[in-house]
Amino acid sequence: MLIGLARTSTLEQVAGLEAQIRDLGAYGCERIFKEQVSSVAEREQLEAALSMLRTGDKLVTTRLDRLARSVQHLGQIIERINSAGASLVILDMGGTAVDTSNPTGKLILNVMSSVAQFEREMMLERQREGIAKAKAEGKYKGRKPTARAKTDMVKLALDEGVSKAQICRDLQISKTSLYRIISAIRA
Repeated sequence: MLIGLARTSTLEQVAGLEAQIRDLGAYGCERIFKEQVSSVAEREQLEAALSMLRTGDKLVTTRLDRLARSVQHLGQIIERINSAGASLVILDMGGTAVDTSNPTGKLILNVMSSVAQFEREMMLERQREGIAKAKAEGKYKGRKPTARAKTDMVKLALDEGVSKAQICRDLQISKTSLYRIISAIRA
């Protein structure tokens, strides 16, 4: 059985998710798991897809970065795939599909995952250097605090007796952010 996995990092990337689903369907995937979460978040759909694998099955994804966040994470996923007697197919690895059911596919995957990890580390290094330079020039202010912008709404809801859990749900803020706002209000 061909089992597809489509992932985007955010809810705003709907077109990217739809394109992945289309490509997985065109490849012949009988079941497609889809998720819109960061690769470092809990990946329930990845877990479901891996749990479904049986001997002879193939887990299919469009790109390597849609599957794993690092070479180590990829290794863990491949270990689970192999222990199920299944293999991995990555549709777009430099313009060609890679299938780990054969030795050549395994070699290409190992080389490409190392290159992808190197590229990510270089990008993060450039990003850190850019932030340091911007801070030195007084241009970097960091991310705008989104939850604190809702302080007035939190105060109003608290005054009306709305539960803290309901406030978090209604305003889409974390419990930590809520308590930070409450501390600031009381100060």
